[in-house]
Amino acid sequence: MNTAQTLKYIWQHPSWPRCHYDMHVLAEPLAHARAQLGLLAGKAFAIGFGTASMQHLGQEVWVQEAIATAAIEDQSLNIEHVRSSVMRKLGFSDTRSSPHHVDGLVEVMFDATKNAGDRLTIDRLCRWQAALFPAGFSGIHRIQVGQFRNSIEPMQIVSGSVGKEVVHYLAPPSSKVYEEIEIFLEWFNAPPEQTYYVDGLVRAAIAHLWFETIHPFEDGNGRIGRVIVDMALAQDEQLKLLGIEGLTRLSGTLLAHRKEYYDVLNAAQKLSHTEDLNITDWVTWFLRQLVSACQNSEQHMNYAIQKARFWSSHTQTNFNPRQRKVLQKLLDAGDGGFVGGLSADKYAKMTSTSKATATRDLGDLLQKKALLSYGIGKATRYLIHVEGWNQDLSISPQ
Repeated sequence: MNTAQTLKYIWQHPSWPRCHYDMHVLAEPLAHARAQLGLLAGKAFAIGFGTASMQHLGQEVWVQEAIATAAIEDQSLNIEHVRSSVMRKLGFSDTRSSPHHVDGLVEVMFDATKNAGDRLTIDRLCRWQAALFPAGFSGIHRIQVGQFRNSIEPMQIVSGSVGKEVVHYLAPPSSKVYEEIEIFLEWFNAPPEQTYYVDGLVRAAIAHLWFETIHPFEDGNGRIGRVIVDMALAQDEQLKLLGIEGLTRLSGTLLAHRKEYYDVLNAAQKLSHTEDLNITDWVTWFLRQLVSACQNSEQHMNYAIQKARFWSSHTQTNFNPRQRKVLQKLLDAGDGGFVGGLSADKYAKMTSTSKATATRDLGDLLQKKALLSYGIGKATRYLIHVEGWNQDLSISPQ
């Protein structure tokens, strides 16, 4: 009898969790991923790992990855709150406060990568999950925190309106979670020789699929699963040698391809797609996303350098707090990313000030060459003056 006709998910297969993959198929995407990582390392080396530009890039990677991993779960985080939390975690003085759930997420991300050499344990996983939900709620719903799910109700991933629900995945019953996690952790913590020297990038792909298949918590599994990817990548010996384990996080890329991410992950969990626990398709897709993540990191590297140069060129410029706030927002928006350009009205709303004060501030920023302007009168628009940004202007800057 065909196993796929009687069983639906990979965890139900008699051979689970002994998944396998075809290294002949993976050879090319794996080589491509390693080559892209090498190019990223070369660029980082050329810039200089200890330079202000690279330090700024590291900060922004943390910020953007925290925002992205939350956004994948439809959770919107305030960028200023995240940046403040990251800055404090990196040891920079920052008197601004940030919500506990933001601090919790940043703390988890740092622990997974900065302490990647420490064993991954049940206690550590539970502390991570508790940090994501410090109040014990997911939205308006009270959830179990700091412990694995124990409900007798099935853990399902469902979409669709009431009465028209579509079940995408059914996780193992709660009674099996501890046993499943212990097997996973034994594999994850095993030395390379006991795992037949699985390539570190392939290992990260397997770890994510395996953890998401168990789905041990009532909520937070996606964020923790992606943190496990970060931890696995930080443990990769080749990445450690290159010195770029902190620049290879995937959440931004996964967010950009969120539907495909869910579709490929769900397909890998179904026996109709992997009758003999062959996960080659999933690992191939994962490696391709890693290539995209490297390319995105290069782009962010360029932006970070340009932003750092902007602030460096204004080290002696006296900006008031309102001006700094707006300049930072324009920098965060990126090259041409501030839709419609900045106007005096927008400035006034962003800084909660009067139109007259906004006009004076903007005029001052023009004189200090922090902004460019185009248009006249009420149609005047302002752009951040960053060297290397080719912002699309219908009228040349004044």
